[in-house]
Amino acid sequence: MQIETYLEKYQPAIYKTFVNALSRDKLSHAYLLSGAPGMPLKDIAMYLAKSILCDDRHPLACNNCITCMRIDEGNYADILVFGDDGSKIKKGDVDRIISNFDKTALEDKGIMIYILNGVETMTNSAVNALLKFLEEPGKNIYAFLTTENESKVLPTILSRTQVLKLKPINQQTVINEAINDGVMEDDAQILSGFYNDTETIKKTIESPVYQSAKTALDDQLNALLISPSDAVFTCEKLVIQVIKTPDAARFYIRMLILVFQDLVNLKAGGEIVLKYYETILNELANKLSHLDKSLLMIMSAMSKLDLNVNVALLLDHIIYEITKEEE
Repeated sequence: MQIETYLEKYQPAIYKTFVNALSRDKLSHAYLLSGAPGMPLKDIAMYLAKSILCDDRHPLACNNCITCMRIDEGNYADILVFGDDGSKIKKGDVDRIISNFDKTALEDKGIMIYILNGVETMTNSAVNALLKFLEEPGKNIYAFLTTENESKVLPTILSRTQVLKLKPINQQTVINEAINDGVMEDDAQILSGFYNDTETIKKTIESPVYQSAKTALDDQLNALLISPSDAVFTCEKLVIQVIKTPDAARFYIRMLILVFQDLVNLKAGGEIVLKYYETILNELANKLSHLDKSLLMIMSAMSKLDLNVNVALLLDHIIYEITKEEE
């Protein structure tokens, strides 16, 4: 699904707000896009930035003109993007924006735009530098900031931006749209727990990191059905061999969280998301004990990945805690 369609269909308030601002030439100098993890925040930020510069808006970016194509190729001099690779935004990044935008625009349109993805993770020195620039941005300079956790964004940044809050799409709707768009049922159900739009799900399926994590999950679930010793063996001989990096571990552990959320729901007589795995989940729900404690433990393990823990030891600990007898 294209971003314009996504905005018009699922985020009509944001769509109308931005279209009206463009048509009336009443753009805010800075926007903060706020949404839950998995929402296409950076894609929306880039699309709205493109819409300001597009040669043929109708009413937002056409995606076909020379300017739109140059922006897509990363070949437009007056757009700077930071944090799109998941890295923290540092003071040096903000200093670069200030230095570049203190000069005359390089492109004929005379408009300069910067995009900061994940402003809640910015270093303190970067925040302080940004605040000064947001207060006195200069003419024809626009900012698009994004956050997956608005509560962690400083009030001083919130007060200097127009906040556009995205509403999450119903998870089953995401699953259905992904399947209708050619995504396999199991992939759609798993990745709907990660992302809130079909396009991101489709891109992620091609990722070797995702494929490795999914294979590891299938192996681990099947081993859990057999016995605790098989589960431990599979973890040490198969899972740990492919889940070696923190990024791969995040995928894998988040998948485990989805599984145990469904297991807890099954025990409580509730609905599950991973219907493709319904048979094995029913068997595991009857076989495994302390499901709720296991879920909390796995969620806690996820947070430890940010502390540079040993991935192999962490995965080993998870499977040990899942399979140990309840005291």
